[in-house]
Amino acid sequence: MSKQELLRPGALYIRVSTHGRQEELSPAAQKRLLLKYAKDHGIVISKDYIYEEKGISGRKAERRPKFMEMISTAKSKPSPFSVILVWKYSRFARNQEESIVYKSLLRKKCNVDVISVSEPLIDGPFGSLIERIIEWMDEYYSIRLSGEVFRGMSEKAMKGGYQARPPLGYKIVQKGEAPVIVPEEAEIIKFIFDKYVNAHMGIFEIARTLNGLGARTSHGKDFERRSVEYILKNPTYCGMIRWNMTDNQTKEVKAKDDWIVTEGTHPAIISKELFQAAQQRFEGEYRPSGSRPSSTYRHWLSGLVKCPSCGRTMIAKALTDKRYGHHYCYFTCYGYSKGKCQAKTSVSSKKLEPYVLEGIRAATENDHLTFSVKAPIAPENTNELSILKEQLQRLDMKEQRIKDAYMNGIDTMEEYKENKELLLRERKDLEEKIAACSTPRESDDSIDTAMKERIRNVYDIISSSQFSDQEKNEALRSVVEKIVYDRETDTAEIYYFYL
Repeated sequence: MSKQELLRPGALYIRVSTHGRQEELSPAAQKRLLLKYAKDHGIVISKDYIYEEKGISGRKAERRPKFMEMISTAKSKPSPFSVILVWKYSRFARNQEESIVYKSLLRKKCNVDVISVSEPLIDGPFGSLIERIIEWMDEYYSIRLSGEVFRGMSEKAMKGGYQARPPLGYKIVQKGEAPVIVPEEAEIIKFIFDKYVNAHMGIFEIARTLNGLGARTSHGKDFERRSVEYILKNPTYCGMIRWNMTDNQTKEVKAKDDWIVTEGTHPAIISKELFQAAQQRFEGEYRPSGSRPSSTYRHWLSGLVKCPSCGRTMIAKALTDKRYGHHYCYFTCYGYSKGKCQAKTSVSSKKLEPYVLEGIRAATENDHLTFSVKAPIAPENTNELSILKEQLQRLDMKEQRIKDAYMNGIDTMEEYKENKELLLRERKDLEEKIAACSTPRESDDSIDTAMKERIRNVYDIISSSQFSDQEKNEALRSVVEKIVYDRETDTAEIYYFYL
């Protein structure tokens, strides 16, 4: 038999863990030792079958793309290699169950052996026993290391240390140091909290407004409900640290008692007062999983009707009148349906609608209307004006790039004119928005008059059949804080606000 026929095709699997020990070899060192072993034992290694992963844990195979690619290649018919070389069995897997499963699959179905070049085994049952002991020790070490890492990270979090990817508004300048503020992104954060707390805007409305202003998330994408919600609930922005909120494996939110929330060492973008005001509003409004925009509400009063007993939001359940086939809604306290509220406060939309319509109409004629004037919580002296001005500055740079493209012969005259026209329209739109933002707020003397005018406009909308439930709901939210119906007295009280 020739020497060529004695050579075996092989593959290398090289991995450096996320929290490597001091004695753990680098990828280059592992590769050098594996190639030497292959040469000494007649194993031919193709560069196509060298699989390398850096900074990846070995506890879950599905989280190691190169490992899964290697297994998939080995399952090919025929397999392009008959042996996989690793520096230690711990590089192949730290989970004993997965190690046994994948080694068995490779050996029995693919006729591929897994060899540790630093842990030679003897043939026979004793060799298999030693291999299992090695696998068990590797898994034990991984579990122990995980616990040590968790304790170390917990200690750092309790001292205010930041150890996660910084959210929108911050960036890491130097590894190991606290994140610093990104001024233009911080304006977006201030805008979100200001509109949510002071203007009482909804989360979807804030997202739409930000997208209209040209703002983007930290990933460069449009804002969605979840991205705005994440910002509103993140204490990082008021200078706090929140850690151990979710389980790394399941991504499920842990019990609040397990969270670590403490004062951070990074600078705050907003005040704690503003952050707490946002939490109070958020927690006071019922939000089921996958909560939807007002365009999908079952009724135009959805989200505004509150329980007179516990103050929770009354949710609308769609029903049909069997006698006449008419559709209507029944408002029920969310807390009552969950056993958290003992009072029966449900009410039909057929009864509630006339009360609200008459109440809004009467308010337009009431010279002594009572309403709260919400004093804005200082959002660090910012509003959409700063965001718009930032977009205008970017437009100047964009215009220069278009001009350079034409001057360098990249764009034709027609393309330049077309791009110039688009820029002019965008600039005009931004300038109109800036002018609107610069309009001074009316004086205190005119608040009563302005409030009545706002309520009159709202009444025109909710009493007309030309407007959708979404439009009616959004109109009401601009002047109504909540509506409370009392079954015992058969009365509905409407709470107005002015901002």
